[in-house]
Amino acid sequence: MFNKQIIKEYLLIAVGTFLVALGIYYFLVPENLATGGVSGLSIVINNYLSIPISLINLILNIILLIVGFIFIGFEFGGKTIFSVFFLSFCMGLMEKYYPATNPVTDEVLLNLISGIVLAAMGLSIVFNQNASTGGTDIVAKILNKYFNLDMGNGLMAADIIVVVFAFYTYGLTTGIIGAFGWFINGLVVNYFIDGFSVKKEVVIITDKTNDVKLFILNKINRGVTIYTAEGGYTNKEKEILTTILEKREYFILKKELKVLDPNVFVIVRNVHEVYGEGFLKF
Repeated sequence: MFNKQIIKEYLLIAVGTFLVALGIYYFLVPENLATGGVSGLSIVINNYLSIPISLINLILNIILLIVGFIFIGFEFGGKTIFSVFFLSFCMGLMEKYYPATNPVTDEVLLNLISGIVLAAMGLSIVFNQNASTGGTDIVAKILNKYFNLDMGNGLMAADIIVVVFAFYTYGLTTGIIGAFGWFINGLVVNYFIDGFSVKKEVVIITDKTNDVKLFILNKINRGVTIYTAEGGYTNKEKEILTTILEKREYFILKKELKVLDPNVFVIVRNVHEVYGEGFLKF
């Protein structure tokens, strides 16, 4: 019997992979915008060989999948195999039934930005399921695992060779646009990944400590740490509450704090990774 969590992960991977295929095939391919990755390399190779981009993409990914198995492990490789084949499947369907004969818009920069945003959204969904769409994503994941390089910068480092090939194949103008896309792709991927994973660390100083604690425990179902500190000006002891919340949970708490204690003092910080009960597992 399939685990519900596993089914959810694979459904999210499928959605993310479809967005990647959509962004690449309909926005980047018609403009020959090789912004990096195996998809970008496939666009370049397709210029020399009359082989469908979906097939080129699949062959290159199979080679890199072997590398992923060796350095990252079976769990990542298993999910990535699904994503790789699903990506080629989606692009194959698009090539057969809805071929991209012309760019979606007449503005090359608009196509570039639209394609990158769609693909970056999809990649961030896939990455957050501990998977990859294959290609240089695998290289970026290896760099992330062994050198703690974030995924966006890892993609930029792995994709630079593809950008150089694009300059040689398509000339200066298209190459520069592709290079610009390569640069903003890393930034946009990091932006979306942070959007999925950022949590809020909330530090609260209030005279209604018990009420706030009970609200967090019972209504939001999050843990609270309470410690005692001394005010530097008043020299009085104060209890300080600290909790880690999802963004939507923080807004619920913020609204309630206005009711419980209008004079509450609150510090809020963005936290990019949280491990432990209720959050990520090591």
